[in-house]
Amino acid sequence: MKIRAAVASVVSALAALCGAFSAQADSGWSELNMTRGVTAMSRRIYDLHMTIFWVCVWIGVVVFGVMIWSIVAFRKSKGAVADVTLVHNTKVEVIWTIVPVIILIAMAVPAARTLVEIEDTTKTELTIKVTGFQWGWQYDYLDDGVMYYSHLDRQSDAARELMSGIDPNTVPHYLLNVDHPFVVPADTKVRLLITGADVIHSWWVPAFGVKKDAIPGFVNEAWFKVDADKPGLYRGQCAELCGRDHGFMPIVVDVRSKADYAAWLKEQVAAQKQAAAPPAAPSAAAPAPTAAAAPRGQSAS
Repeated sequence: MKIRAAVASVVSALAALCGAFSAQADSGWSELNMTRGVTAMSRRIYDLHMTIFWVCVWIGVVVFGVMIWSIVAFRKSKGAVADVTLVHNTKVEVIWTIVPVIILIAMAVPAARTLVEIEDTTKTELTIKVTGFQWGWQYDYLDDGVMYYSHLDRQSDAARELMSGIDPNTVPHYLLNVDHPFVVPADTKVRLLITGADVIHSWWVPAFGVKKDAIPGFVNEAWFKVDADKPGLYRGQCAELCGRDHGFMPIVVDVRSKADYAAWLKEQVAAQKQAAAPPAAPSAAAPAPTAAAAPRGQSAS
């Protein structure tokens, strides 16, 4: 009964501590954990993470609780005498082998299901090729013929220079802003074909639950579908050590409603077609240039 009461008190303390963490989320405690994100998959990953976390907490409470109880209850000062004849106990060994196997299987099943769903790129509605390079990103909308580059924004780039004299605290989203955000529609399953142009990069946006390496010569796949009611800007970074300017390779995703995205895409298609069009030939009706008049007293040859 004493053991049960001790375990119950420990569990109650942990629950109270978790409640305190939730109440102090705005103070920064929430940054110590994963975020739930704005996609169904990111929330599944978060829920799986928390489930495994509490299983590990429960195992730790039981194991360390038994250890502490054994040390306290069977200490020498209370007259405990070590049993030097005990070599092993078959029943105990079977139990401490079977129980961990059952726990691992119980954790492996939901983890495997989530991993399978993470790799399921079927039934996508939009395919975009993402190429990482030192140090930025290239986005190709394969079905629409739109392509552009995304680099660190000029303000952050100027402030990061040695002896620039610019206070980074005055730069909005310092080192986390770009000149051309990655524009995608909400409520759309977007498939990413991710590769690298020079070294290994990694496209990572925590709010989407997506992190995939961009490897030269290989194409990795990822996908996300942002909730219909969650348009806005979402930030990430290259999560691979890709060179000396690795820290200056942010990702900004501009999630728009389907109508706003369609209007943006139409503008981009028209602009890129105009930029790719050959220059207009001179008009045939234009008068031919005349020779300059010769000085008086000389004839023009």
